[in-house]
Amino acid sequence: MGPNHVNRRNLIKQAAAAGLIAIPAVGALTSCASGGGENDDKVEKGKKTKDNPLAVNKDAKLEVVIFNGGYGDQYALDNHKLYEKNFGKVDHSKTQKIRTKMQPRMVKGNPPDVINNSGAENMDIASLIAEDQVADLQPLLDAPSLYDPSKKVSETLLPGVMEKGRFGSDKVYQLNYSYTVYGVWYSQTNLDKLDLEYPKTWDEMLAACAKAKKEGVAGWTYAGKYPYYFAFSLYPFIAKIGGEDVLKDIDNLEPNAWKHDAVKKAFEAYHELYAKGYILKGTPGIDHIQSQTQWNKGKALFLPNGSWVENEAKKTTPKDFEMRVAPPSSLDKSDAMPFETIWAEASEPFMVPKQAKNVEGGMEWLRVMLGKQSTQNFSKQVSALTSVEGAADGLDLQPGLASAQKTLKAAGENVVGPRLRDWYLELDKDKIGGVIASMMSGDIEPAEAVKRCQKAADEVAKDDDIKKYKR
Repeated sequence: MGPNHVNRRNLIKQAAAAGLIAIPAVGALTSCASGGGENDDKVEKGKKTKDNPLAVNKDAKLEVVIFNGGYGDQYALDNHKLYEKNFGKVDHSKTQKIRTKMQPRMVKGNPPDVINNSGAENMDIASLIAEDQVADLQPLLDAPSLYDPSKKVSETLLPGVMEKGRFGSDKVYQLNYSYTVYGVWYSQTNLDKLDLEYPKTWDEMLAACAKAKKEGVAGWTYAGKYPYYFAFSLYPFIAKIGGEDVLKDIDNLEPNAWKHDAVKKAFEAYHELYAKGYILKGTPGIDHIQSQTQWNKGKALFLPNGSWVENEAKKTTPKDFEMRVAPPSSLDKSDAMPFETIWAEASEPFMVPKQAKNVEGGMEWLRVMLGKQSTQNFSKQVSALTSVEGAADGLDLQPGLASAQKTLKAAGENVVGPRLRDWYLELDKDKIGGVIASMMSGDIEPAEAVKRCQKAADEVAKDDDIKKYKR
């Protein structure tokens, strides 16, 4: 959960502090700052053909590093087999420590060919792009799709997928493979036990939590160690109250964006969960796995999370749990957006480092993963949608994924997609997340939380070393 906004000079310092590389002389730092030059070990390109549109060297090895999180890595192993039918062997590794393991290799100029840059320890790709460390994925996007050969890869992707991979330019640097629905997750079975329906207004939410408390059940739990999870329901709640422009102003680091009345109302509503004792005891000290386990045990009714939770929590989920997801409850009738408003977006980011040995192979591996066989395998295996339009149609989906698909359809055009986490990772995860954690554990009041969020955003806005983005 450490700071993630780093430039190449800071990457070197951090890696050196960890004993992973030796610090070069001061004069050498400048030459490193541009990206370290071409990798001398780069493989030669292969012959471009109809079956090999990216000109992959068929004899060259490929190295892929997967984040071992909610989706595991079996889907990637299955994709390796498909890739290896036509191309070289894939060297596979998995880790939850993406930043710790990958940043030193990025600094040295010998990164793997594909990195699943995800999890609490993901690298700040915005900084890597600024330092010319990430390959432009346009060749992949222009290549024929393996899902629908009559279309380019770009033409098979859901709306917003390519935009999510752009960072202040027309180029696409990141391929977000999964399509995640964020919201408030619950068990239909556990609601039925209390004769409750999912609360569509905040008064109904408080009433549901009060009823649960009388039966010894908490209303909410969440990943207290990773409080940015709360944003998965809090951000769309803010948009619902004040309109999507409130989130746009927050993303754009506009002055006083966090002081908008919608933010104040949202913070006050969520703080009320703490004030009334509706948060599961011990929640501030637990991680995402522990919070999911307590939720699965019926200790709490509601959990802010993303649609990877069904796969990540499957070992502790009862067979009759009937997992569901819903938008955050509306505040009241004055809300600017309807109850169905949800945060959904392309997620689970993949990148091909520019200094990788086998850039063409890395893009081909992603092309294979966007094909019909791999997309359907992913949805069936990990209970998640992919960013390929219609890829899950006709599949027999698990309850949580079926609910996510239904919730997304019901939202229609009322889908929001905040970008703060992509553009300013440290601000979103550490600073804003830390403020929310303090508020939800009762250390500060909502008014103070608003002030601290605004202060943190203003500091980023004034920092000339941090590249700024607009939407």
